[in-house]
Amino acid sequence: MGLETKPLSTLHGKSSYDVADFPVPTGREEEWRFTPLRRLRDLHKGAEGGGEVDVVIEAAPEVKVERVGRDDPRLGGAYAPTDRVSAQAYSSFTEATVLTVPKEAVASQPTVLRITGRDAAQAAYGHTTVVVEPFAQATVVLAHTGSATYADNVEFVVGDGAKLSVISVQDWADDAVHLSHQHARLGRDASFTGFAVSLGGDLLRIAPSVAYTAPGGDAELYGVYFVDAGQHIEHRLLVDHAVPHCRSRVDYRGALQGQDAHAVWIGDVIIRAEGEGTDTYELNRNLVLTDGTRVDSVPNLEILTGEVVGAGHASASGRLDDEHLFYLQARGISKEDARRMVVLGFLGQLVERIEVPEIREKVQAAIEAELER
Repeated sequence: MGLETKPLSTLHGKSSYDVADFPVPTGREEEWRFTPLRRLRDLHKGAEGGGEVDVVIEAAPEVKVERVGRDDPRLGGAYAPTDRVSAQAYSSFTEATVLTVPKEAVASQPTVLRITGRDAAQAAYGHTTVVVEPFAQATVVLAHTGSATYADNVEFVVGDGAKLSVISVQDWADDAVHLSHQHARLGRDASFTGFAVSLGGDLLRIAPSVAYTAPGGDAELYGVYFVDAGQHIEHRLLVDHAVPHCRSRVDYRGALQGQDAHAVWIGDVIIRAEGEGTDTYELNRNLVLTDGTRVDSVPNLEILTGEVVGAGHASASGRLDDEHLFYLQARGISKEDARRMVVLGFLGQLVERIEVPEIREKVQAAIEAELER
């Protein structure tokens, strides 16, 4: 597979399956300027594989599960890598997971993929493709734990009239490095909800993206993250409105505490000339809990047509509101409990949207554990 060409856009570069089409990043490139390359363990330089992650799948009865080789024609059909690490991951995996939800089937329970790293000393690469056939419905959970140096691509192919919800949880061990592209391609009147929860790991760089192939597509992207001392957690989103009358909503919220905690959020939305009738809005909010943290929040909106329903973005980062804390303390609540209540309320508005009770409760417990630190 060779280089793909796209209509001109300042927010969307070239796409290719060939690692050679992407030079080794130096950190001066716009797409890499916030990422500490020295901490990637050479994933950006083509680190040799050899590491392993265990993939255990708990599938709904209606969902077909396959482990396939690189020659399976369903792999790479919905997404072409847009950076060197993603291309390296595509060229380096040996076996992929394919999940298929048959036409008109409604999955009776979530399908859970548990990806567990064994060792961070060697790089590991992975690939997952989820196909939701027309008018089917499903929920998929990607649960990441353990120690790893891991790069992967995940494709979500959502057919006409189908509905897919995805919850991706990054709860790695403290030494883990994870770079992941997670791309959804939506058919006519398809619906996609993606929820990213990023908690553990030394360095995370998660890149969700959405593309529409026919009118009526609807995408909602949510994210919750908690960044501790020394952690780097980066989310880079792209929503590409290239067909008429589609909708997207983005809402990411994070909290940071500890020296050198670093959160990066890049939200790119393109409305191409063909995207008349687009309705889109993106939002990122960050709550700074201590000194010594850093937040980089960059919403980008590129509009190439004047015929839109709505298009907007917002970004805000700040400390705990002293008035909120004073209000609670004046009613007999300790400062520590007041702080906890404000943070849980801030993040909880999104956590409540997680539709799988088990995952929702684990995320709530993890956030509370972070605050206890």
